[in-house]
Amino acid sequence: MILNSTASRFLHLFHPIERAAAAVYATILAASLLFWWLCNAHVAILPFWTPWDFSWIEFLAAWLTVYWYIRGLVRGQVERPSAARQLAFFVGLISIYVVVETHFEYLAEHQFFYNRIQHVVLHHFGPVLIALAWPGKTLLRGMPIRLRRIAASSVVLTSAIHVLQQPVLAAILFSGSFFFWLIPAVHFRAMINPVLYAVMNWTMLAEGILFWCLVLDPRPSPPARASFATRALLALAVMFPQIIFGAIITFSSRDLYTFYDVCGRIYPGIGAHVDQMIGGLIVWIPPAMMSVAAILLVLHALFKAEQQNQSTGAKDESNNVSRPVVDASRWTGL
Repeated sequence: MILNSTASRFLHLFHPIERAAAAVYATILAASLLFWWLCNAHVAILPFWTPWDFSWIEFLAAWLTVYWYIRGLVRGQVERPSAARQLAFFVGLISIYVVVETHFEYLAEHQFFYNRIQHVVLHHFGPVLIALAWPGKTLLRGMPIRLRRIAASSVVLTSAIHVLQQPVLAAILFSGSFFFWLIPAVHFRAMINPVLYAVMNWTMLAEGILFWCLVLDPRPSPPARASFATRALLALAVMFPQIIFGAIITFSSRDLYTFYDVCGRIYPGIGAHVDQMIGGLIVWIPPAMMSVAAILLVLHALFKAEQQNQSTGAKDESNNVSRPVVDASRWTGL
């Protein structure tokens, strides 16, 4: 039995699908090694679309996610998401990749308003599109079997998500993470410390995905974690703190973020006050617009859910008309 099991596993490696998967993983690994070497040895000659400060975690996470999603699409002929959801997923993921794993990151490290664009994409734009794509099932289908089992059965992961997506806590963490890294002293320390800088970006992305997946869940409650009304209120609640904080930065008369003078700005002609004013407007306006869009999307999901309930109720009524008054299956169990 042991020999047969070992032989079957060995032959499984030579299956065409498994060979193709191994080739993809090898290509991603080779590309990782290449960009890691280039970014450490010849970063000045690299084009804009290549990493500026190579991150193994960000690079591998992005490209493995792309591969697993495509693989999940191929495997899920029946449950394949719509073309609009697929487009939302790829646009959201690409936008996140652009602001952290291309030369855009250099801009974000040397101009405050570029840094705000980076965080709006990580915290709002990218996660909103990924939440609209609702890619969980597709990604699980594309993952390796062992990783899929771990993701589906991990009690720690499930419990952590359950806690972090409690509506009130989710709103506090979402707004709190955005504002915490904008505290001038904290922002300065994060920008001069590479590890803290990476943690800042990762927390922004993680909180964005957790919050917007809670708010933009297309399902009714249950199985969704919150009702449609609660989700609309969450999107509304996080809008006003962003407006207030953005206005404070925009109209501040002093330089709050001195790091950019210390490191040198990309555009010397744009002084600290103008740079900060543009950054404040980016904190103020785009996130508020995303909240308004989210409220409209929640209302649209509510409308669709009510339509489905009405159609289901109509079918049940039509079925009840043709049934006998006494239904034997209720007490016979047949």
